[in-house]
Amino acid sequence: MSKRDYRYIYGPVPSWRLGSSLGIDPLSSEEKICSFDCLYCQLGKTKIFTDERKTFVPIAKVIEELDSLSSLEIDYITFSSRGEPTLAENIGRMIKSIKKKRRNKIAVITNSSLLDKKYVRDDLVAADFVIAKLDAASQSMFECINRPMKKIKFETIVRALKTFRREYKGELALQIMFIEENKAFVSKIAEIAREINPDQVQINTPLRSCGVKPLSESELNDIESHFEGLNVVSVYTAKKKEVCPVSEEDTLKRRGKV
Repeated sequence: MSKRDYRYIYGPVPSWRLGSSLGIDPLSSEEKICSFDCLYCQLGKTKIFTDERKTFVPIAKVIEELDSLSSLEIDYITFSSRGEPTLAENIGRMIKSIKKKRRNKIAVITNSSLLDKKYVRDDLVAADFVIAKLDAASQSMFECINRPMKKIKFETIVRALKTFRREYKGELALQIMFIEENKAFVSKIAEIAREINPDQVQINTPLRSCGVKPLSESELNDIESHFEGLNVVSVYTAKKKEVCPVSEEDTLKRRGKV
């Protein structure tokens, strides 16, 4: 299949969490749009710092690009973007529209910052798999690592994750990025994870190029031991599928995938 420079979709990419994953960027901006400015983000600094939701991409345009790949075999269609995908106020309608057209499972990767809003949680109900960020154990650690907008509070996010866990019937994973700044607090992070009780805990460290050094495999193995009793997958030990992207390298680069 020939490659092209898609505007709204990218990949498929070999995901250690999702197998063969075809990405959808519901923001599709050249600038990073996010409510966080995480230390380890491979996309660099947040250019548009906001928690205001709006429509960035017409649903029909996304469906048009997906229709051109009707025969492509993938494990997941994944909402992930150059920023926080739930900032797209039409993400819920987009998920439902795709489900009418395709049988693929749908995943959403979110930084959890908007989950305290019921209408955002309602938007995610139609997804099969939600992967939600939890990198900290306190407000000060949250501010150090995720560098959120000032009005976003760590305890609010933890409460929202617990609420979403009760409401959501699909599969919920907590994605935890471990770096030097939070590795000593793994016991407390694991305690919070147990309170949320996700279906899966994804232990990560920044292996893509960014301003933060990754932890070693032995350090991550030690961290994993603190999550005993939970279903854990780790970036160093999870297997990746062989995939052949249909989108051009420029498309992948805009989303930090190359």
